[in-house]
Amino acid sequence: MIMVLTLMIYSKPEWLIRKRIRETGETVPNQLKKQNQKPTFKWIAFLFMGVAKVTVWINGEMHLKIANLNDNLVRIIRLSGKDCEKYYGLEG
Repeated sequence: MIMVLTLMIYSKPEWLIRKRIRETGETVPNQLKKQNQKPTFKWIAFLFMGVAKVTVWINGEMHLKIANLNDNLVRIIRLSGKDCEKYYGLEG
């Protein structure tokens, strides 16, 4: 039962991104750098492996930045919805 629940939770973001890709006509590059409209969540998670939240203090002021975002990752974040955009600081 736990395995089934885990697979359901794992498949939700994949389903959501694929649905938004169909609605918008966007594509995401796969492992072979070919444009794809059916990315797996495993591949999407792999793309985000190098992304990091960086906190820098300048003159006593805290600045938060997201490091290693590229155009493909920004596109995936925008396809993921407003909550994801807000988390990565891309709203607007």
